Amino acid sequence: MTMLIPALNPRVNHIMKIPTLLLATWLVQPLFADPSGDAALIRSLLAEKLSERTFAFTDVVQATAGKNVIALDRSDAAHLRIIRAIEDALTKAMPTLSQSDSPVRKLRRINEASRFFEDALMSSINATAGLRCEIPPTKQGVAQRSGYPDLRITDVATGVVAYLDPKLVEATSLKSTLRTFYFEPKDETLKINNDAIHLLCGIEHDGKDGEWTFSQFHLVDLSSLRVRLKAEFQASNADLYEKNAPNKK
Repeated sequence: MTMLIPALNPRVNHIMKIPTLLLATWLVQPLFADPSGDAALIRSLLAEKLSERTFAFTDVVQATAGKNVIALDRSDAAHLRIIRAIEDALTKAMPTLSQSDSPVRKLRRINEASRFFEDALMSSINATAGLRCEIPPTKQGVAQRSGYPDLRITDVATGVVAYLDPKLVEATSLKSTLRTFYFEPKDETLKINNDAIHLLCGIEHDGKDGEWTFSQFHLVDLSSLRVRLKAEFQASNADLYEKNAPNKK
């Protein structure tokens, strides 16, 4: 099937015959022109439906950091020393940070209390013979608070390393489906530099804003965790407003 259209060159005084399918392709093609290749990449990523899939956390760590996640083994002496030190530290920290004069009571958001538990854990574990606890350094050797994981514990005698991530969780929301664990594997901020045990400690609180009381904790081995990837397109306030700021007289 063909369509008759006027010649595009005004000097040509005749009617051109172009196959319909070829004409449709020719007319539509400019609408999808993508010199940078970004649109094709976006369509490819969306087609993967990544947000609907789950991935083994062990695979994520191996793929991004090149390190192995070691499953927690409570029959291993080094593993057991680390676990007991964490449990002892939290058993001491929870009642202390629940007191009316606790610095946690001055915070606006409960999430900000994580740092106080990190400090308490470091202090207590470093006072335990044979263990060392510190802020994990990046690949460049810079100790960095933000990002996963928050703490690195080393059993000095064996060299066994455990990463620990303390999280505050309201007692009534343990079964919530809201996202509360995040791992952003950027090369410049990546803090996983060892084959290690990966632990998360969920510290329960009662949800009373400004009067938080901490009751118990849950130590979770992340070697069996499955995670999701959330892809989103984002922009900062600077991206949104800096170029469109009103002219000041």
